[in-house]
Amino acid sequence: MRRILVAVAAAVLVASGCQAQQQRESVQLMLGRHAAAVLAHDEAAFLADVTPEERPAQRRVFRNLAGVPLASWSYRLQRRSGGDAEVQLRYRLKGYDTAPVTSGIAMTLAGNGGRWRIAAVTDSPAQLWDQGPVRVARGAHSLVLGPGGEASLKAYAADVDRAVTAVTGVWGEGWARRVVVEVPGSLDDMAALLDASPTAYEGIAAVTTAELRGSATAVPADRVVVNPEAFGELSPLGRRVVLTHETTHVATRTATTSRTPLWLSEGLADWIGYRGTGQTPKEVAPELSRDVAAGRLPDALPSDADFGTTAGGLAQSYEGAWLACRLIADRWGEAKLLALYRAAGEGATADATADAAMRRTLGLGIVEFTARWRAYVQRELG
Repeated sequence: MRRILVAVAAAVLVASGCQAQQQRESVQLMLGRHAAAVLAHDEAAFLADVTPEERPAQRRVFRNLAGVPLASWSYRLQRRSGGDAEVQLRYRLKGYDTAPVTSGIAMTLAGNGGRWRIAAVTDSPAQLWDQGPVRVARGAHSLVLGPGGEASLKAYAADVDRAVTAVTGVWGEGWARRVVVEVPGSLDDMAALLDASPTAYEGIAAVTTAELRGSATAVPADRVVVNPEAFGELSPLGRRVVLTHETTHVATRTATTSRTPLWLSEGLADWIGYRGTGQTPKEVAPELSRDVAAGRLPDALPSDADFGTTAGGLAQSYEGAWLACRLIADRWGEAKLLALYRAAGEGATADATADAAMRRTLGLGIVEFTARWRAYVQRELG
């Protein structure tokens, strides 16, 4: 009898496992149909696998997404527990993304016999099409997405095209020379796209997504995400510098790793951004100038922590980093600055790499360079 009970239990487990696998396959097939409907621009097919209660919300998302130039769009079921499912969205923008961008989705599924429907969807982080209709402006090297008017989006595209030319003139042509910019409607919407608190980005005009995630391999396609409130307060020169700065992050992505010190990454981006503008050191670095005038000369190059969006003295960190890269370009030449950048992303740790890379390219270590940088800051801003 005991053997019979064990055999029955084993058979129940096998049957249960088979049923779970069948249900998983049924859900994945439904997700496949749902994704195909997006690419086919077939609203009826898209809504066929959505519960009646959820259809108004998903109809809005479908229509918001209609103008986005998609090369691919797919869903991959990651986990399912009853009606709760974790799904990975993978998509590419036509002509810009060489590999899929991935994002997480939490879905609530409703089962009806062997058929599953989508009862609720939560993107994490949010996507532009969750926030309203997405309009598109194309430049020679740029794709700008956002809810704004045509003239506004085209102005961004023109500025980014100029930024691509400026960055390529320094970094060279060994990058895609294509930039995707997302311009949400507000600071709150920007924060939702970045899955962050709005307070973390007050006063920050724009960020590049791969920069936030730490390595060249973390994100296959950068997105420059604009804070329209802070960006709108900038002068034409300020807008030019910001977009050139962010475009530099896109261009240098394959040479940037978690071992690249942020003073070098942010400093190079600002150095290219201000290059050719005719701005003096005191005009570029007003906060650090005030500190120097008050006798507060920095003791060390900015640390990575100093570049946190809510860090105290954030402006001084960027200004000091810009001056460090300006010193290298002035003293050793632009080619050495670029060689240092590429070398710094290699090796085991950021500190060891930066010091070793500096010794190889400039002929001195971090300690001696820091002393020269402090003297340079004093001379240029004092």
